[in-house]
Amino acid sequence: MKVTINDVAKYAGVSIKTVSRVTNHEPQVKQSTIDKVNAAIKALDYQPNQSARNLASSSSYVIGFVYDNPNAYYIIDMQNGILNACREQGYELLIHPCDASSSDICQELTALVMHTQFAGLVLTPPLSENPQVLAALDAIGTQYVRIIAASELDQQIVANGLQVLVNDKVGAIAITEHLIQLGHQRIAFISGDPEHQSTKERMDGFLEALAHHQLTTYPEYLIDGQYNFESGVAGANRLLSLSPAPTAIVACNDEIAAGALFAARLAGVAIPKQISIVGFEDSPFSRQTWPKLTTVHQPNQAIAKLATCNLINKCRRREHLDGQMFIPKPILRDSTAVPID
Repeated sequence: MKVTINDVAKYAGVSIKTVSRVTNHEPQVKQSTIDKVNAAIKALDYQPNQSARNLASSSSYVIGFVYDNPNAYYIIDMQNGILNACREQGYELLIHPCDASSSDICQELTALVMHTQFAGLVLTPPLSENPQVLAALDAIGTQYVRIIAASELDQQIVANGLQVLVNDKVGAIAITEHLIQLGHQRIAFISGDPEHQSTKERMDGFLEALAHHQLTTYPEYLIDGQYNFESGVAGANRLLSLSPAPTAIVACNDEIAAGALFAARLAGVAIPKQISIVGFEDSPFSRQTWPKLTTVHQPNQAIAKLATCNLINKCRRREHLDGQMFIPKPILRDSTAVPID
């Protein structure tokens, strides 16, 4: 027979309301009471009924993850980080992929929120950087947290939105500095999708590092691309056909870098002896190539977990951080070396 909340209350010697307060992680419950209730839950193997819990409460215990990103590794890391926070705090996770470029994206998301009882949404780029989407969510009073690429807090957003920042610009400066310190002067850049703020932040960091060392920015070395393997292949082929060709390539993410490395090897170009290649994000792509990629580590699971914890705390009217910044850091592997010319 299924264990009920009544059984837990009786076993722990407390009221049903107290069990509910503990399972809902409400504040101002004594630690000794929490321990007693949790011991009863464990002993009886009690599983709260999520649907009944939502119906019985004016609050929701469902977090929505809304995204549009072609990078499966990024999405998996985000899902795992959000899920870790949800499990720790008694929430469920609903995942909603979508097309951020769709003309009716605002209507799609408002309809989703209106028909689903959410506590709040976790938004990742490019949705988290779309002012029309944010305005539509604000208009129906949705709680959300934005994960965005930025070097400072966005003071222009409405008060409703929490922010967790990833300082891609600093990460791009650091990885470009690494190449410059090795002696590279002809350094190229393959960008990601233009609608992502991370593309701009990473290119800005790259250009700032070159300017700081008074190195020439060659227009033909700045290649437009998308966050995929094919862009890396096409961009590297274009760069390798130039005379002189660059001695190093900064790719806007690891998938692009893996494509660039693949193209260089097919062309018979030795890596890193003849050309150095670096990526960004430290995804599994960076460790699956040969040689393994020097890259910039971005702790996506930790970023997602912090964002979700702040969102849940805001929903529960607890203390939360309106903005916290992550600084990506270089990871040096085998794809970079001193240039031979």
